[in-house]
Amino acid sequence: MAKFTPHTENEIKQMLSDVGAASIDSLFADIPSGLRPASFNLPEGMTEYEALNRLGSLSAANRTDKALFMGGGFYDHFIPAAVDAISSRAEFYTAYTPYQPEASQGTLQAIFEYQTMTAKLTGLDVANASLYDGGTAIYEAAAMAVRTNGRSKIIIDAGVNPVYRKILKTYVINQDVDIIEVDLRDIYTDREKIKSLLDDRTAALILQTPNYFGIVDDYSDLFKLCDEKEITKIAVFYPMSLGILKTPGEMGADIAVGDGQSLGLPLSFGGPYLGIMAASKGYVRKMPGRIVGETVDRNGKKCYVLTLQAREQHIRREKATSNICSNQALCALRAVVYLSLMGKEGFRKISLLNLERASYLKEKLVKFAEIKQGVTYNEFTVKLNGGAGEFVKKMEKKGYYAGIPASIYFPDKKNYLIVAVTEKRTIEEIDKFADAFKSAL
Repeated sequence: MAKFTPHTENEIKQMLSDVGAASIDSLFADIPSGLRPASFNLPEGMTEYEALNRLGSLSAANRTDKALFMGGGFYDHFIPAAVDAISSRAEFYTAYTPYQPEASQGTLQAIFEYQTMTAKLTGLDVANASLYDGGTAIYEAAAMAVRTNGRSKIIIDAGVNPVYRKILKTYVINQDVDIIEVDLRDIYTDREKIKSLLDDRTAALILQTPNYFGIVDDYSDLFKLCDEKEITKIAVFYPMSLGILKTPGEMGADIAVGDGQSLGLPLSFGGPYLGIMAASKGYVRKMPGRIVGETVDRNGKKCYVLTLQAREQHIRREKATSNICSNQALCALRAVVYLSLMGKEGFRKISLLNLERASYLKEKLVKFAEIKQGVTYNEFTVKLNGGAGEFVKKMEKKGYYAGIPASIYFPDKKNYLIVAVTEKRTIEEIDKFADAFKSAL
C-alpha cells in the first residue's frame, strides 16, 4: 500500500496525533459498523498487466450470451456505431458545464438540438438540458407543480415505474408534500379512484403510458378533469414508443418526463442514463437545470447561449428551483446523435418494429400461456400457474433472461411475468424463446 500513498508511517502518526485520533479506523467511527468497509487495508498493488487480467476475469463472469427479454423501464436497443464514435470525441467527452458560451459553442449546440428534438418528440413547447434519470425527473416535475400552484398533494398511479415512485417518495420525505399512490385494478389504472381523489388540494397527477406492466392508455380524459381543477398534469413516457403512440402533448400533459436510456445508451449496470423533461411554455421559468437558446452575435452570426439557468444553486439558497446543478450532457449528446441518425421516418420504423416483434411473440405465447388483456407496445404481462421468479430461473438455464417477475415490486402478483421485446430480438430468437417458454411451463 505504501507504493500508492504519499505519506510515511511517521507522518500518519503525526496527523492522527494532531486531530486526536487513535487510528485511521477511528476517523470513521461515526459511520455505523454495518455501513463501513470490512477493512481499509488495501491489498498489495499489481502491475498494469496483472490488473488488466484481473479485471478481464471479473468481466468474463458477466453473462452477455443470453437473449434478453427484460424491460421494466430499461431496454436492449441497437446502438449505431456512430453514437460511440461521436460521443467519445475528446471535445465532447471531456467538456464541462458550458458557463462560458464563447468557448462552448459545440456543446451548447448539441444541447440545443437535444432540447429541440425532445420538444418535438413529446409534443410540448420547451425542454431543458436533461436531468439525472427518469426518477429524478419525476421528482423535479412534482416540485414544479408544487411551486406553480402552491398545493401539497401529489397523486401518482401505481402503474408508474416503482423505482421512480421510490425516488419520488425519498426526495419528499422531509417536505410538506403528501404522495398518494392509487392502487391498480389488477394491472390497469383505476380511473374512477383517481377521479374521486382530484380536489383543490391536488398539486399534480402523475400517470405513465405504457405503464410498468406494458399497458398503453390514453389519459386525455383524466387530464381534462385536471384542467377544471387547475391541477398540473405530468405524463411519464417511454421515448421509443412515441414514434407511433400519442404524445404527452397530444394528451394534454403540462409536463412530460422519462428516461432517455432507449435513445443510444447501453444497459450499463443501471447507468449513467439521462432524465428527459419537456413542458408547456407556461412552466418554463419553473424548470430546473438550464435551457440553451439560439441567438446571433454582434456580427449577425448564429450562436448559442445559456438562456435560462438555475446556476449556483447554493447562492440562491431557498430561492433555488432545484438542487440539480449539472446535467447529463454526454448522455444527452448520445441521444441527439441517435435521433439524428434515425431521422423522423427511421425512428418511426424502429418504434413500429418494436411493436411488431412484441406482437409476434404474444401471438406465439397466447397458444399455451395466459396473456393479460389490453393494448400494449413492446412489453406485456404473462400470468403463470406458478411463481414467476422460479420460472425465470428455469428460462435462464435455457439461455434466456425471460422477463421481470412483477413480485419484485408487487408482492401480490407473484405469478405475473413482464416480458419485453425490442428490435434486437430476431424472429428466430423469438421462435426459440417461445419454444423454451412452453417447455418450461
